[in-house]
Amino acid sequence: MIYFKYLRWKNFLSTGNVFTELKLDKAKSTLVVGENGAGKSTMLDALSFALYGKPFRKINKPQLMNTINQKGLEVQVEFRVGKKEYMIVRGVKPNKFEIYENDKIINQDAAARDYQEVLEKSILKLNHKSFSQIVVLGSSTFVPFMQLPSMHRREVIEDLLDIQIFSTMNTLLKEKVNNNKSEILDNDYNINLAEEKIKMQNQYIADLKQNTEKRVNEAKVKIAKAEKEKQDYNTLIEDLQTEVNELQENVSDFESLTKKKTKVEQLEYKLQEKIKKLEHDIEFYQDHDNCPVCKQDIKQEFKDQTIEEKEASLKETTEGFNQLQEEWKSINIRIKEIMTIQADISSKQSDISNNNSHINALNKIIDSINEDISKIDNTDKSDETDKKKLDTLQKALVKLESYKEELINERSVLDIASMILKDSGIKTRIIKQYIPVMNKLINKYLAAMDFFVDFQLDENFNETIKSRFRDVFSYASFSEGEKMRIDLALLFTWRAVSKLRNSVSTNLLIMDEVFDSSLDNTGTEEFLKILNDLTSDTNVFIISHKGDQLYDKFHSVIRFEKHKNFSRIAA
Repeated sequence: MIYFKYLRWKNFLSTGNVFTELKLDKAKSTLVVGENGAGKSTMLDALSFALYGKPFRKINKPQLMNTINQKGLEVQVEFRVGKKEYMIVRGVKPNKFEIYENDKIINQDAAARDYQEVLEKSILKLNHKSFSQIVVLGSSTFVPFMQLPSMHRREVIEDLLDIQIFSTMNTLLKEKVNNNKSEILDNDYNINLAEEKIKMQNQYIADLKQNTEKRVNEAKVKIAKAEKEKQDYNTLIEDLQTEVNELQENVSDFESLTKKKTKVEQLEYKLQEKIKKLEHDIEFYQDHDNCPVCKQDIKQEFKDQTIEEKEASLKETTEGFNQLQEEWKSINIRIKEIMTIQADISSKQSDISNNNSHINALNKIIDSINEDISKIDNTDKSDETDKKKLDTLQKALVKLESYKEELINERSVLDIASMILKDSGIKTRIIKQYIPVMNKLINKYLAAMDFFVDFQLDENFNETIKSRFRDVFSYASFSEGEKMRIDLALLFTWRAVSKLRNSVSTNLLIMDEVFDSSLDNTGTEEFLKILNDLTSDTNVFIISHKGDQLYDKFHSVIRFEKHKNFSRIAA
């Protein structure tokens, strides 16, 4: 549990150079009042800035600095988690971010972002999103749930339940599935090997008194069978290798074709440039009667002769360019054929690799049988030694089979988890689980405010409200005061669900201007009863303009005022 104790700030927004201090656990309920602009809501931003480095309201960080002093902004918050006391100090001009644990500063070697991550994940275990839903509820940032369209209602619930984590979980799950699959394959191989050894050991013990040569011959038959299988695989490999060699001969011209293609492309480029040059020269002699450089006249006979020569050269060059294009197409077609052949080569090489794996497995079996043959020939071993070895092998097999069962059970769990974590199932399943809890809490809070209706949300978060003689109403059918009761019931429900979902527990609840809406006197009384019932172990701060109506409803009252343009707590 996070137990907040003190909050201090200076040169923050409209606060001056002297610390404003709040004892957060002084009273069970505290009313915070003051004129508009007196600085009542500053405590929300100060607490948020101290914990997360950003204000609660939408205020740019540079605007947090007091515009008169323009330096020395500092916010401090003290709290307890378990038996450890913490103090967070954060400031601007000079920049400061310090975390103290039992009066000793925690190592600051890490970057500010990592330091903040330590605070949120290891100490608070509460991010800013949850903080805004559980610790601080501000009317400026709170949009009544029932005023949102269905699509946005669902987004609010998904955000509230924090189910985006399942995407990360699904990624980690895939890695576990792959590891499980690999371990099952390895385990199956070890089981087969152990069973083969046990079988051989049993055979060895049973035949121990029989002719040794006969037992050795039986083992050699198995070796011969394995050798035959090896020979078959080797024949397959040789056939495949022959095919690969033949195919590789068919692609021997790949490198030369690639070089030729490059040369053709380079030559095409040169011919294109030459064609452009000839076309430009022809155009020049057709359009000019004198030289633009020396200003001398160009004789018509020279022009005609030059144009004729260049057109002949242009025709010849164009024909050469077209021939190169045809050759380039032909080369391209051949390269594609080679790539197809290379794909076939890769497939056959993969088959060769698989056959080699089978041969390696057979070699292991042959080695194992040869080892057993050596042991059969060793007549000095006693029956007791053979039985002990058999017992050891059987125990090892039992462990392998037990482990296999664990792996299969794990695979079943992982398969189920994979289905659950799919986008099509997990969010809907979680929401279905929480809908009854939400509906029960909503109706509990509505009844506590003397608003006796049956309020139900379905899986698409559309409401059904029954009242009086079970008539069906919608949210829009009720008065503003009744709507406010529904909004507050939902607000308390989201707080309860968020605490349940995120395992968040804190002594602090701050509500900003909750009473300054359409909640009537009766609703206010019932709402205060709910606060007293729900917050027996909580320190509640209510920021409100309704000071005259609420003074006698709270254990303590804090008034903020402006003094010489600086906000302060009135004496």
